[in-house]
Amino acid sequence: MKIFGVQHVGFTVPDLEEAVGFFEAVFGAVACLETGPIDVDDTFMQRRLGVPAGRRIENIKVLRVGNGTNLEIFQYSGEVEGGDPLKRNSQPGGFHLAFEVDDCDAAATRLRAAGVEVLEGPTYVDKGAMEGLTWLYLKAPWGQFLEVVSMPGPLGYERAGGPTQWSPVTGR
Repeated sequence: MKIFGVQHVGFTVPDLEEAVGFFEAVFGAVACLETGPIDVDDTFMQRRLGVPAGRRIENIKVLRVGNGTNLEIFQYSGEVEGGDPLKRNSQPGGFHLAFEVDDCDAAATRLRAAGVEVLEGPTYVDKGAMEGLTWLYLKAPWGQFLEVVSMPGPLGYERAGGPTQWSPVTGR
């Protein structure tokens, strides 16, 4: 099997239009694909997607955000109201999405001015493996953690001879 890279990251939101609007307004996302409702039965949902009976995919939208991995965003029906909250980053299954920007400090100012919930920072890493990285966490309207990062030069581990990470800035 030849691996080319990560094609998309898929996740579920409570309100698809709100999520798409957020990514369009804040990150300049472009919707590429929309499915509408997926007409399948409980057996399909259980065996192919691992979800309990009674759940249905109401819509899927795929967004392109800059130069990198696509976002595949789902909205399901049939979940119990007030179900499990989103997992924190410290819990198994918790996750965040990170977007590389040219200037993390300027992005923080823009995000705060737009009313986005932004955590404290940005934080500049001045030593160690991530030296040269500036990062900032924020929350999407549905509570999902997101991150913006900027790294104008090689990180500390790269200067020490480590392999480079893929970057949407360089495309390699």
